[in-house]
Amino acid sequence: MRHTLTPGDDTLHGHFSPDFPPVLTIDPGDTVTYRTLDCWWSAGPYPGGHIRDRPRAPQYQADHGHALIGPVAVRGARAGQTLEVRIDAVVPATWGTTVAGGWPSGFNQRYGVEKEGVVHAWTLDPVGMTGRNQHGHTVALRPFMGVLGMPPAEPGRHSTVPPRPFGGNLDCRDLTAGSTLLLPIPVDGALFSVGDGHAAQGDGEVGGTAIECPMDEVTLTFDVRDDFPVTGPVARTADAWLTLGVGATLDDATFMALDSMLTLMQRLHGVSRPDAVALASVAVDVRVTQIVNQTVGAHAVLRNDALR
Repeated sequence: MRHTLTPGDDTLHGHFSPDFPPVLTIDPGDTVTYRTLDCWWSAGPYPGGHIRDRPRAPQYQADHGHALIGPVAVRGARAGQTLEVRIDAVVPATWGTTVAGGWPSGFNQRYGVEKEGVVHAWTLDPVGMTGRNQHGHTVALRPFMGVLGMPPAEPGRHSTVPPRPFGGNLDCRDLTAGSTLLLPIPVDGALFSVGDGHAAQGDGEVGGTAIECPMDEVTLTFDVRDDFPVTGPVARTADAWLTLGVGATLDDATFMALDSMLTLMQRLHGVSRPDAVALASVAVDVRVTQIVNQTVGAHAVLRNDALR
């Protein structure tokens, strides 16, 4: 079964919450195609200037975080199971925005740009997969969704900014079309939401934003698995396995990612924990996912050709 969700009064929200009723209930194996806003709820391109000049969707409220679409409930999903999200398509719109500097933050303070900020307005070519800013800089597009996840089990509203073990603002640039994301389900029904389209981003997202853009199409296929337990985000791409960690420090995030990777290697290759550590030291890469979302992220990468 295929379903469609577009931005509107019923589908847009700016928090995670287990109290939000689902806007759609699907069966395992169903596919949902979304159209999404950019993270700022923009109603059109923003060339810069005062923040009040940014055009916003009418559903925007000052206390909202990222513009999310959902939540979608998966029939029969139970807390403790694994949600499998296959990313079938991610197609950006024709414009995007990058903002850097000009606001107080730990990373802006270190860069020396708390007071001086810039806006790069991008024209995007979803066919040629390139983006060009107003200064003439051109980059290759590699679109993905920054936020894919489910709410904490605790009642109330939860910020969309920090990533969590059950997803959210992961900002992992490898979650492109063709990849599959596995997440531990925190609440019955899963209550999955998506948003925060990125046309391109480097590992780290060092300035705090990527090329933030609306997405004309985000197509996801959902399943529920009992045979693949996970304690945090795990992803399968065309050429690698990824395990993601989040934490207050990069050390915490890295060791969470590595703990998941060692468990995965034991499962895939039938080795002991010490053997997994030895093999990981030879075959696994550790990367910084992002350093700018209050809770930082790291991911461990096991390439298909790195271990047989």
